[in-house]
Amino acid sequence: MDLVLLWVFLPLVSVAWGQYGDYYYGPYNYGDNDEWVNVYRQGFNFQCPHGQVVVAIRSVFSKKEGSDRLWNYACMPAAQSLGEPTECWWEEINRAGTEWYQTCSNNGLVAGFQSQYFPSVLDREWQFYCCRYSRRCPYSCWLTTEYPGHYGEDMDMMMYTYDYYIRGATTTFSAVDRDRQWKFIVCRMTEYDCPFQNV
Repeated sequence: MDLVLLWVFLPLVSVAWGQYGDYYYGPYNYGDNDEWVNVYRQGFNFQCPHGQVVVAIRSVFSKKEGSDRLWNYACMPAAQSLGEPTECWWEEINRAGTEWYQTCSNNGLVAGFQSQYFPSVLDREWQFYCCRYSRRCPYSCWLTTEYPGHYGEDMDMMMYTYDYYIRGATTTFSAVDRDRQWKFIVCRMTEYDCPFQNV
């Protein structure tokens, strides 16, 4: 019986592997020796190299370090079908101590983060660095689950599928735990130009 099941499922597995096997991103290189892009209670500015977008985010929380987090990011080149970025910019600042929702304007993709720590609120303000690729438009967008799963936990968010891109995030802030949970806005991008200004 086991041999019959093997003969039935082996062709299905090989077809699925052939169709989807090349679309897996990981593992990620978070930079030299997996170092963090910041130190506790300090600001930072991280930008992917030209033509790359953020595909993984890692963070650890420390209550004794001002309820702050260390951050690290991994980048990968955008799909060749998107071409080169036509423009990049910093989005508006999202204030510390508040909940917020933001996507890159002008159909942009997240290619970096900038953050400043505020000891008076034990939180950070955030800015996305966004890049636009020609006139490509997002579609099939969805929100990830919460990262971290609970306030104060470590966070490791990775894009496991090629051709899905981070376009923004929504965050909640706990005044008790002095920490943030993130849901990332993830979309696919069209392979053709479209007339829409922002979606």
